[in-house]
Amino acid sequence: MLKHPESIEKLKRIAEFDASEDFLNDLKRYGQLKILKKGEILFEENTAIRAIPIILKGSVKVYQSDDDFKELLLYYLKEGDTCIMSVLNGLYNENNQLKAVAYEDSEILLLPVHKLGILTKKHPEWINYIFRIYHQRFQELLDVVNAVAFKKMDERLHSFLKKRAEVSGKRTIQITHEELGNELGTARVVISRLLKQMENDGLVRLSRNKITLL
Repeated sequence: MLKHPESIEKLKRIAEFDASEDFLNDLKRYGQLKILKKGEILFEENTAIRAIPIILKGSVKVYQSDDDFKELLLYYLKEGDTCIMSVLNGLYNENNQLKAVAYEDSEILLLPVHKLGILTKKHPEWINYIFRIYHQRFQELLDVVNAVAFKKMDERLHSFLKKRAEVSGKRTIQITHEELGNELGTARVVISRLLKQMENDGLVRLSRNKITLL
């Protein structure tokens, strides 16, 4: 049961729908609080989903990798978000195909999969919440497909940096060129060359393991 009073207040604040007290009480009753430090794993690929995460504080990045350990960032989970793929995999008892890592120190509400049926039957606002999140994730995945298929790497890099700044609320991003290459599925040397060009164009300012959007 979710007992921490500050977490309960956060749960109320993130509800962007008309949440009844009964619904919030059920989330408190079934939920468990998990604290993640930056870089810690929320869930791994090819593992069974036992609980559905709702982000109370911080943010989590969700991505997929291949056999060559190349990664493709799919989307970020921010405060009030859940991972819709976890919901679907949990409902249908399928292994998870994605990996989620804390982008910053985060607090996560974990709802056991076996309680989802109760929430769905009792609370229409839960269904509305899931459909709203599903719509957001679908749009973000379309953006990823469009970027990979139609955008040049410099455009993808600039969009990625703006997204990271939006998630963190800061214009300075702490990340290495190698990490950027992994996130975007390209080589570090390509990222370094593009960042240097962006700096020459007055779009960013570069320093050691830091990139500031101008």
